Amino acid sequence: MHVELLYHTPDPERAIATAARLCYAPVGAAELMETMPEERVKSVLSTIMASGHYSTLEHASYTFAVDGVSRALTHQLVRHRIASFNQQSQRYVKFKNGVEVVKPESVTATPELEAVFDEAIEATVNAYKKLLDAGVPAEDARYLLPNAAETKIVITMNVRELLHFFELRCCNRAQWEIRELAHRMLELVKPTAPFIFMDAGAPCVHSSCPEGKMTCGNPYPKVVRG
Repeated sequence: MHVELLYHTPDPERAIATAARLCYAPVGAAELMETMPEERVKSVLSTIMASGHYSTLEHASYTFAVDGVSRALTHQLVRHRIASFNQQSQRYVKFKNGVEVVKPESVTATPELEAVFDEAIEATVNAYKKLLDAGVPAEDARYLLPNAAETKIVITMNVRELLHFFELRCCNRAQWEIRELAHRMLELVKPTAPFIFMDAGAPCVHSSCPEGKMTCGNPYPKVVRG
């Protein structure tokens, strides 16, 4: 898996604070953006995060390039609807030189099971190639390709959706591959907006676990904002 932060709103915390402060300011947003002191930016952000007035978080967004993940992951990922996605197409891209796959550790940990997995993938890819060679359109031959097939995707989310994504997918109960993606994305965004993403992650990072009997049981310290 390779995750890269392609672009984000410049100075996202100031942009968000500016949008929030505009509601109560006699001057315009451009002037606020230039003149608001840093301590005021932090004060506004603290009010936003404490009050739950998260609409202002939608004024900053992040774009990621993700390679080497499975279709099983992206099927989950695109369920986050307040986001934009562009994914490598199996309809237009023909994988004549083979199909790279993502293999779970639960499979690779046992040589006999890995052999079963590899045999099934090889048979599927060979059948896929035969269909292509016979003139079957890639959009039809792709019906054979497995969830394990590697793919590439570009993701854009605003800060509000990112926090929601991290809350759901950084949790230990999330599926392992998308959980790894979420943690890598969080590592990339934290330095760009440290106050906003201070306690981003699974709910247990900042409050109690909502999973009830399904909780993983891991203790996390509650983060108190300064």
